[in-house]
Amino acid sequence: MKKNNTKDIIKIAIVAAIYAVMTVAISPLSYGPIQLRFSEILVLLCFYNRKYCVSMTVGCLIANIFSPMALLDIPFGTLATILAVLFLSRSKNLFVGSLWATIFNGIIVGTELYIAFKEPIFISMGTVAVGEFIVVSVIGVLIFKALEKNKHFMKLIGNERKS
Repeated sequence: MKKNNTKDIIKIAIVAAIYAVMTVAISPLSYGPIQLRFSEILVLLCFYNRKYCVSMTVGCLIANIFSPMALLDIPFGTLATILAVLFLSRSKNLFVGSLWATIFNGIIVGTELYIAFKEPIFISMGTVAVGEFIVVSVIGVLIFKALEKNKHFMKLIGNERKS
């Protein structure tokens, strides 16, 4: 195995682990009708390098094993993440790309919560979407816009975007 491939695998595994640990560590905010999953900020790494789509998928899957609604969260919450990161990784603009997480999580996880808690579907979708928007599109985009100025960080994550 090439040295670069080994480094990539290690980076992917570390980011997946960080996502899972962050989610579980603040589980009261990460699961349920109102979600502020701060680990979701990491999905923005996919904008800079598609290899992190694997990190987010694996990290989300592991985190969803610990969800109170694991039977729904494992397949559907993970699907929402897969779709969000695939669309995000192909976006031309960080903020616009960040909205995919809001859209897919709002619809899919909101429907999942509607099924589990019998809350009105649009309220379930709305609360998930608002939490995702705050965490990813507001806080996350601000953080990553600041990090873009750090050449060392951009090199560390393997930024494939042309500045």
